[in-house]
Amino acid sequence: MKEQIRQLIEQASTIIIHRHERPDPDALGSQFGLQRVLQKRFPDKKIKAVGEMAASLSFMGELDLVDSTEYQQALVIVLDTANQGRIDGAEALNGQQTIKIDHHPDEDPYADVQIVDTTVSSTSELLVHLLNEWEYDIPAAAAIQFYAGIVGDTGRFQFRGTTSRTFSVAAQLLDTGIDTDWLYRNMYQTELVALQLQGYVLQHIQLTEAGVGYVVLTQDTLTTFDATVEQASLLVNSFAGLKGLKAWALFLETDKEVRVRLRSKGPVINEVAKEFNGGGHPMASGATIKDLTEVDKVVSRLNEVAEAFTFE
Repeated sequence: MKEQIRQLIEQASTIIIHRHERPDPDALGSQFGLQRVLQKRFPDKKIKAVGEMAASLSFMGELDLVDSTEYQQALVIVLDTANQGRIDGAEALNGQQTIKIDHHPDEDPYADVQIVDTTVSSTSELLVHLLNEWEYDIPAAAAIQFYAGIVGDTGRFQFRGTTSRTFSVAAQLLDTGIDTDWLYRNMYQTELVALQLQGYVLQHIQLTEAGVGYVVLTQDTLTTFDATVEQASLLVNSFAGLKGLKAWALFLETDKEVRVRLRSKGPVINEVAKEFNGGGHPMASGATIKDLTEVDKVVSRLNEVAEAFTFE
């Protein structure tokens, strides 16, 4: 499969790289990183990275515009996207062939060819392993993107998905001379409105007897703080250190739905996410509910998985 993907990349004259909607650092880092590597190795190919940019991550690069007709003869690579419904861009499956490269559980094999490895920390790490096998050079411009993706998905190397292989890849990327001071300044700077909203979140945490923490942010609350849903979503880990916490949820009300960000220190939560129109990793997932009347249903299911889990 790896060799087949390499051959498809080398044969294609146009490559369009997609990833999931509402991108995080790994989605953008893997996307921009792969683009930079391929642009250096194949300067005569047309290689574009597409999708909507997250305002808080705009420092990572500038996305391309692609005409729908360009897909007719294009190889499409979809990164860091477990299921078809989460792909940013409906045209992604209109290419001549589609490749999926991901580290989430493989619940939707939507591509013609795919590599899915759930043992790696991130799609960025997975790509570095692949590129090393293919002996493709990773320049500093790509290395900093991959490094950002790994840092984002490992929580700065704190999460259990971090392995010795992850640190080996990180060391390789650091050896290219990337500016990590610049990266961390941009990744973790916080606007005043976000800090003020974080204060509200910390004051309104609810913790169940089973060890499930949750906070509900309504549209009215976001309006009061003049905060966007994207700014609010970044606060999902703001109370991760709470004593007695096993799993937690941040509910974000929009004018169309309620987005649910789920995290865990042990209980497997992606199965819960799937019950509510979502999915993801065992310890980090997302879901969507119709309105705030369904909050209790999500919390109830989280209570069930939390009660069955012990750290001992």
